Amino acid sequence: MAEEAVPEDLGRWQRRLASQANNRAWTLAEMPQRSTDEDAQMLHAAHAAMYFWTIVGTPDNHAHAALLLAHVYALLKRPESAAQCLGEAWPHFTQPDLAPWELAFAHAVAANVAAAKGDAATHARHYAEAKVFAARMIDAKARDLFDATLRVVPMP
Repeated sequence: MAEEAVPEDLGRWQRRLASQANNRAWTLAEMPQRSTDEDAQMLHAAHAAMYFWTIVGTPDNHAHAALLLAHVYALLKRPESAAQCLGEAWPHFTQPDLAPWELAFAHAVAANVAAAKGDAATHARHYAEAKVFAARMIDAKARDLFDATLRVVPMP
C-alpha cells in the first residue's frame, strides 16, 4: 500500500516544482532563438508554474505566473492567449507601492504582448515605461534578469 503524502511535504514539493518550472520557462524565454522543442518546453514549463502556483502560491505568485504565460505566448506569436494572460495579471501590477523591478517586468511583457498584437502605440508606450522603471532598479542581479528579458522584446 502506498504511503499518503503529508500535506506539508506535498506543499513543499509543489512550491519546489512551481519554482523550478518558473525558472525553466524564464530561462528559455530569455534565449534569442529557440528550437521548436524548446518553444514547446517553454510553454509547458510556464503552464506548470501557473498550475503549481495556483495550488500553493499567493496572489502575487499567481500574477507573476500569468505574466510569464503572457510573455511566453507573445514570444510564440499567439497574441490572443498572450493578451488574455496579461489581462489576468495586470490588475496586480496596477497596485500602489510595487517595486520597480515588478513594474519594469510587467511593462516589458505588456510591450511584448502589444508587439505580438501589432499595436505599435501600446508597444512603444509600455517599452518606454519598462525602461523608466528599470532605471529605478537598485539590485544589479534583478537588473541583469530584466535586461535579459528586454533583449527578446522587439524594440518599437
